[in-house]
Amino acid sequence: MRSIMLTTVDNPFNPFTQFDEWYAFDIQHFYNTLGLVARFASFSEDLSDDELEAENQNAIARILAIDFEHKYKIVEEPIAAS
Repeated sequence: MRSIMLTTVDNPFNPFTQFDEWYAFDIQHFYNTLGLVARFASFSEDLSDDELEAENQNAIARILAIDFEHKYKIVEEPIAAS
């Protein structure tokens, strides 16, 4: 399962490859996107990695479903070059 993250359409940084810059931009603009996903997700230490990713994806889908301002978008984890 490919990992995804939620970001805002105006954030120029990739949360997978430029996390520090992405997070700084996100917080400076008062989005707190990670906190938003955490509020919509039910994460638990008892979940496997695949279950955690599925929960993350479900939370993101629920956020996008109510994002009437079209402020958010999905970023997929880059595929490593081989």
